[in-house]
Amino acid sequence: MRMPILVAPILVVTIAVAASLTIETASAQNSRTMLPVQLATPGSPPIANGSNGQPPATIVAEPVAMMIAACDANNDGKTSRDELIACVTRSFDAIDTGHKGSLGYIDYSDWALKWLGDRNALPSPFTVDSDGDNRITLAELQAQFVTLFARFDTDKDGAVTRAELLTIRASATGDRPQGKRGKRDAGADRP
Repeated sequence: MRMPILVAPILVVTIAVAASLTIETASAQNSRTMLPVQLATPGSPPIANGSNGQPPATIVAEPVAMMIAACDANNDGKTSRDELIACVTRSFDAIDTGHKGSLGYIDYSDWALKWLGDRNALPSPFTVDSDGDNRITLAELQAQFVTLFARFDTDKDGAVTRAELLTIRASATGDRPQGKRGKRDAGADRP
């Protein structure tokens, strides 16, 4: 029996940062000719199909990273561990309307939809439910977010900036050379 694999959605944005300019030139017949020009600023991501031959940069923001960024209560551009814990508590309480102190997996999927944007967004309920009782407590959810916070806090200063929450890659997730895509072993048995 095959089990479905849940894939967490990740926000992927491809950037091709370039200044598109047009230069007007006057010809001898007094007509205007428009010449397109692409300029890259120093330190900017490579231009897509640019003369430098580098692929465009891709910025990936995990849904959980977007939630952590939204937990910045004092709007200073970074989220502290205390701000995160308070935010996770508020988000948990918003779903635990019966004040049971725990969420079942269906309630957790409602929480993920509201706070992460998708029912299947990571962290999965199986990861958060550390004691395996099919219920997610506030303590378990906070512990998972503290773990995620530590992963994102790359400079270990106790606060996560927007830059720390983003992953910049040289190419989009799933891009592979054409020769590697979709090949199967000819002798493999199919179910």
